Amino acid sequence: MREILPALSEWYEAGEPFGLATVVALSRSAPRGPGAAMAVGPGDEVVGSVSGGCVEGEVFELAKEVTQTGEARLRTFGYSDEDAFAVGLTCGGEITVLVRPVSRATDPSFGEVAASVAGHRPVVTATVTDGPAPRGATVAVWPDAVSGTLGAEGLDVAVTADARGELALGTTVSRHYGPRGERREDDVTVFLQSFAPPPRMLVFGAIDFAAAVARIGAFLGYRVTVCDARPVFATPKRFPEGVEVVVDWPHRYLCGAATDDRTVVCVLTHDPKFDVPLLEVALRAPAAYIGVMGSRRTHDDRLKLLREAGLRDDELGRLRSPIGLDLGARTPEEVAVSVAAEIIALRWGGSGAPLTTTAGAIHP
Repeated sequence: MREILPALSEWYEAGEPFGLATVVALSRSAPRGPGAAMAVGPGDEVVGSVSGGCVEGEVFELAKEVTQTGEARLRTFGYSDEDAFAVGLTCGGEITVLVRPVSRATDPSFGEVAASVAGHRPVVTATVTDGPAPRGATVAVWPDAVSGTLGAEGLDVAVTADARGELALGTTVSRHYGPRGERREDDVTVFLQSFAPPPRMLVFGAIDFAAAVARIGAFLGYRVTVCDARPVFATPKRFPEGVEVVVDWPHRYLCGAATDDRTVVCVLTHDPKFDVPLLEVALRAPAAYIGVMGSRRTHDDRLKLLREAGLRDDELGRLRSPIGLDLGARTPEEVAVSVAAEIIALRWGGSGAPLTTTAGAIHP
């Protein structure tokens, strides 16, 4: 929806209601993914697309209808074996589209959401797509604020917590809840659409452990880059599809990389000539996590070199070394799980202890 927001904002600010269709679920092959949007505004003007042309005609009529009635509609489109020319996806997939009316009355926070997206301020919208809660009801959630309600306090609390979790990863998903916010599959379905770039994971050192760490990082929703100064090791074929591979000196690459308070840095190089200059940069840059592989003796030697390079104790306190949680990991895949567990625990304040030894709420 990001690409059509300027047109939607113009209609909204002018007080012109419009019908907004959003892909909220899909299965098998489909032209566009969750979050793809199309809108029909004043004068039957159309912006955006939900399927690349397969079902736009039917969605156009639905958008006009909901604008007039004020009631959201949920419609699933799929390929029809009986009539290949019926409304459906000839690619053989299936998409579910929520079509809802948008105006100052139906969605008071829409203008602020649009302004946040335009200003690169992270925000997530949570919209009821199915179940006993009002279909089309929307809550806007920022890292430090919430606007709107889904009709029940418990549901609002649970959805807000989940929305911020998805926003931290920049992901768009559907979640299921009971009427008071219980995690259940058979009641209220809420579509959480994040407007934030996915966080970055920077992996330095193209060793065998790096491929496993990159794979689990991508699984967790990070945009992963692997960097190594040695071109013989830093080759794309050694890493999962979609992982960026860069040949450069690690500290030089990091100096030019944009990091923020969601960025994860994993240093796996095992070599002081790479580690120390890289960590001088990393420990003075924004990042959520900076972990370094190595033995405890290596860690002590590294700290000595970093202090000699002028780093303060508060800067060194950001370093997670040896990297990962104590899981007894041995293989690259097990070590990757250990690293991912530490990243997750640090993000949400988890102890890393077995849940059987803890008490109270699992998700505070």
